[in-house]
Amino acid sequence: MPAAVVCLPTYNERENLEAMLRALGDKGARVLVIDDSSPDGTGELADCLAEELDYVSVLHRPSKEGLGPAYLAGFRRALGDGAELVLEMDCDFSHDPNDVPRLIAAAGDADVVLGSRYVAGGGVKNWGLLRRFISAGGSWYARVLLQAHVRDLTGGFKCYRRAVLESIDLDAIHSKGYAFQIETTYRALRAGFRVVEVPITFADREAGGSKMSRAIVAEAIWKVPALRLAAITGRL
Repeated sequence: MPAAVVCLPTYNERENLEAMLRALGDKGARVLVIDDSSPDGTGELADCLAEELDYVSVLHRPSKEGLGPAYLAGFRRALGDGAELVLEMDCDFSHDPNDVPRLIAAAGDADVVLGSRYVAGGGVKNWGLLRRFISAGGSWYARVLLQAHVRDLTGGFKCYRRAVLESIDLDAIHSKGYAFQIETTYRALRAGFRVVEVPITFADREAGGSKMSRAIVAEAIWKVPALRLAAITGRL
């Protein structure tokens, strides 16, 4: 099995971190916790758990800069450590750790694997109507403007082959929020990589607070047409 690393960004995830790390212990991957100096002590707890769990390592960042920069830092560390597969997922159990082996297995015949809410067999639970509308509408908006076949462009449960992250120019990615998910997948598609979706059920977090904000939504709204324009003009 190729060496796999799960990049797990955290900001004030102390309530979820230990349970998530232990749940990932037998899933065929190492785990890199990327903590943005959480004031609730998440980083300190991660260090303690890394001393106990030999499959866990920790990357401390000096401040909170957003999801995108945290993942980029994690990708670079994972690649530098020799990972052949790099995964991303949330720490709040909205992504089921039991699905990690399914994404890794699917990467045997794909370059990027997306855990998808919007293909047959996928779905969400514990969401209200407004959140369902925003999420499904956001994916439809991105899919139509970018003319992409992927149904869940905004999803954040993914597995990349090393070659993808080495090819899509990580230095050119500046998205900070969920637009990061759209941009990385679109860049992989534009580069000719094979992207597949496997169905997952996304569950709302039970502990801690959501990181969603108006600024994150606004960034995704303007970033999508900007990506399309860059592709049309040959800058992507």
